[in-house]
Amino acid sequence: MIYFLIFITTIYVALIVSLIIGYNKVETTYIKNTIPKNTFSIVIPFRNEAHNLPNLLHALAFINYPKNLYEIILVNDYSTDNFKPIITHFKMKYPSINLKLIDNHIKSNSPKKDAITTAITQSNYEWIVTTDADCIAPTNWLLAFNQYILEKKPLFISAPVKFRKQESFLFHFQNLNFISLIGSTIGGFGIKRPFMCNGANLCYNKFTFNKVKGFEGNTEIPSGDDIFLLEKIHTLFPHQTLYLKSTDSIVQTNAVNNLKSFFNQQIRWASKTTAYKSNFTKVIGIIIFLLNFLLVSLLIAIIIKPFIWRYLVVVFFLKLCIDFILIYKTSLFLKARKSLKYFPIISLLHPFFVVFTAVFSLFKNYEWKGRVFKS
Repeated sequence: MIYFLIFITTIYVALIVSLIIGYNKVETTYIKNTIPKNTFSIVIPFRNEAHNLPNLLHALAFINYPKNLYEIILVNDYSTDNFKPIITHFKMKYPSINLKLIDNHIKSNSPKKDAITTAITQSNYEWIVTTDADCIAPTNWLLAFNQYILEKKPLFISAPVKFRKQESFLFHFQNLNFISLIGSTIGGFGIKRPFMCNGANLCYNKFTFNKVKGFEGNTEIPSGDDIFLLEKIHTLFPHQTLYLKSTDSIVQTNAVNNLKSFFNQQIRWASKTTAYKSNFTKVIGIIIFLLNFLLVSLLIAIIIKPFIWRYLVVVFFLKLCIDFILIYKTSLFLKARKSLKYFPIISLLHPFFVVFTAVFSLFKNYEWKGRVFKS
């Protein structure tokens, strides 16, 4: 048991250190006076998002990019709320913005993948940019993508996402967890082994999307429109799958506001892990789960064997320190340092959260956008 604990701890520390090194390798991009040349189709699937659409559309109205070089495609995924007047009002107020509303055509077990595919078939431009209806895009969003495309010649670009500030403890728990995911994502790209991205802020070449046959092969899995596409494109074009580390490209989104929604979200994210084709991604998931499982097990074992507390303290301290370095670096980039003061207490709770989520993702169905899916 002790030797296994040492082995898993060593592998975990080596993994996080490699991600920190990778994070540092990804250069920060700053906006220059680059001429807008690339054309973009912004694809936004939505379902019952009337409460979020005004903020989304307001942000899109102030995108700093020539109006003739981008379009906005809103994909209605069988919404039942009163969203149409919001879109009608926007089109009347901003007639120069090329916005169209289309309906989703569900053909699989993954409505979001179907919505994106439906939009891409009707898109007019070379680059597809995806985000969500509860997001706020930055003003220089397309300028940042345009410059990065011209400089780096990528085919798939992952870009950062962060939560809008709230004050509850649940928010800070989510925020630190999310910051660690963003940091790990950037680190993975930095070591040339990308294993995560976020569909709320992606940009990819439409021809490349069609070349890899889109989401074909993953449509029975409800979520994962982002990571499965990343895997497919990275397999064929490993040197053109990149991360845009720029403050001008950070999309903001909402954290969930209750425990039930939070666990549904986490179970949804965890449930697709077994379907990943990348062995590297699976190994990362296993290592993270095992270390957290061992920490929980050690805590319980202290009741029977009190001397074990020494091992628990050493392993937890190592994990605490190495995790903090990655989270601290990422929080500086995202300008989201306020949650750091909660890091010690949240670190104590996090192993239980990881184990709980992993176990339930294997057996429990989850709810997403008013629909129930099997995990």
